[in-house]
Amino acid sequence: MIRQLYRVLGPEGSRPLNRLLVLQCGAAVLQGVAFALLVPVLRDLLGPDPDTVWPWLTAFVTCALAHAVLQGAAIGGGFTVGSRLSRVLHRRMADHALRLPLGWFTAGRTAEFSRLAGQNVIQVMSTPAHLLRPFISSLLTPATLVIATFFFDVRTALVLLVCAPVLFAVQAASSAVMRRLDLGRDAAIGESADRVLEYARNQPVLRAFGRTAEGYGALDDALVAEARADRRLIARGLPGLVSFSFATRLVFALLLALGVSWRLDGSLDVPTLLALLVLLVRLIDSVSSAAEAGAGLRIARNTLDRLGAVLDEPPFPQPAEPKKPRDGSVEFTGVGFRYDGGGEPGGEPGGGAAARPVLNDVTFRLPERSMTALVGPSGAGKTTVAGLVARFRDATEGTVRIGGVDVREITADDLAAHVSLVFQDVYLFDGTIEENVRIAAPDASPGELAEAAALSGLDRVIEELPEGWATEVGEGGARLSGGQRQRVSIARALLKDAPILVLDEATAALDQENEALFAEAVRTLADRKTLLVIAHRLSTVVHADQILVWDAREISATHAAPYRPILNPSPPPHPPITPPPDPRPGGRRDHRTRHPRNPGGGGRHVRLLLGTADAGPRLATGGGPVMTPHPPPANPLNRPQREGTAR
Repeated sequence: MIRQLYRVLGPEGSRPLNRLLVLQCGAAVLQGVAFALLVPVLRDLLGPDPDTVWPWLTAFVTCALAHAVLQGAAIGGGFTVGSRLSRVLHRRMADHALRLPLGWFTAGRTAEFSRLAGQNVIQVMSTPAHLLRPFISSLLTPATLVIATFFFDVRTALVLLVCAPVLFAVQAASSAVMRRLDLGRDAAIGESADRVLEYARNQPVLRAFGRTAEGYGALDDALVAEARADRRLIARGLPGLVSFSFATRLVFALLLALGVSWRLDGSLDVPTLLALLVLLVRLIDSVSSAAEAGAGLRIARNTLDRLGAVLDEPPFPQPAEPKKPRDGSVEFTGVGFRYDGGGEPGGEPGGGAAARPVLNDVTFRLPERSMTALVGPSGAGKTTVAGLVARFRDATEGTVRIGGVDVREITADDLAAHVSLVFQDVYLFDGTIEENVRIAAPDASPGELAEAAALSGLDRVIEELPEGWATEVGEGGARLSGGQRQRVSIARALLKDAPILVLDEATAALDQENEALFAEAVRTLADRKTLLVIAHRLSTVVHADQILVWDAREISATHAAPYRPILNPSPPPHPPITPPPDPRPGGRRDHRTRHPRNPGGGGRHVRLLLGTADAGPRLATGGGPVMTPHPPPANPLNRPQREGTAR
């Protein structure tokens, strides 16, 4: 356990721990010496000449006082080192989190990281004060007593040396079994905690579907698994604990029988026998305390192992000779990617398929100061592309370049300065709206802040809120609506003013009016930024300079020109679609079967055909030419196949 402590503390936290260990080891040795001095004290007091006890008694008192001083210093130092240990661990975890790849932070790992930084660090914090001292005393004090026994009776010391490996083997076997059981129980407790948190957070969904009376299956299963782990711990762990306690008492009984036999044959006097028995009682008591502290030591060791595993995670490799991008262009060349089993947040595949490819030989280029739309079905790898641009992960194959430079040759700070992202899932920190927006640029001027708010539509939200920019958003932005949180996130990305802006379903939570305003802002931004827009809505992508149609982990089609409907003043050659008659008695009229403002067929009409079997997505006009992109993509907007009439 001490080795794990040194590993998680690192060099900066090792020096206070070294001083504490010296104090605790000195106190444990002095305690053993004090117990050993009881043998000559009792032997002289019970012998024929009690006056000879004074030198031994003086040594005993001196040793006891020295032990008290060191023990007091060790107890105080334990609390001091514990508090320092908490600060060092939190700082090391925070520093290491900054060096980890962003793709490492999946939902499960984030929850585990939160538990480690919270309750597990508190458990480790109590180790120096409450666990380390008893652990050291249970080792050094018995060892000191065994050595001292050689000065009083060699036979007793030899018996103790023979019995020591037996006791150690029993304790090691018991600890190994209990450690495995503790790990299983810790996993069950962690799963139960996750399910309880999930149950509390998703009450609206559970109540909407009536899952309150019968319960939540995942939570019920987790609680049952935790109860089984508790029962298994008791059933399988109790024999080990009892066996060690039985072994220590068996050793004491053996020594007691041998001492009586030696007294009967005259090789051991009564005062020495009584003094040795007192010494053996203290020895057995010290050994037994190791078993009593075993549970806490195992928990601390398991926690330290988990902390060490996180701190040992390899950081994202940084370039030895960094380069700076020369412009804001983005280029993918033969890029392939597959997950390592962790999956990707945001709905991308990979949760359980470690070797499943997500991207396959992807090649495209985003010119500087242009707008590129990325469309395709859910799970095709679009969010993975956005993550590779920001280097959340590294490509398995091929190269991702920004400004002609491989992203692996760009420092993390330079890459962060060049790329700004807006994701569909928005997280806001507990603070004001202004504080959340200014995270992107703390030194931004009021004019820059106002411009970002105007482009994102956040200015309208500010006008509606009584406290304006000073409105508290709550944890995770809970006090704002989904659309309001989305606009704060967009304003934050715009305020950063990076040359590359990635929008991953950034308008999913916006209403039509604000989406139209933001679409206009995006068109304006395309004149000064490189935009990568991932969307399913037609209104978001029709003004893109190029459209990349994603399908089956690769690009199936590319449009090199704006994708706009063609208007023709001629009427549509086909009548409006008539839905099937209503089966209910009397039927009903559907406003979609007629055109009130133009029953005769005049005016300007556009027929929009999406995802037809022969030509993929296309826009057609009545009587006019059909614009079929070459090569024809397959349903870029991921909408159901339909044919309708738009005016």
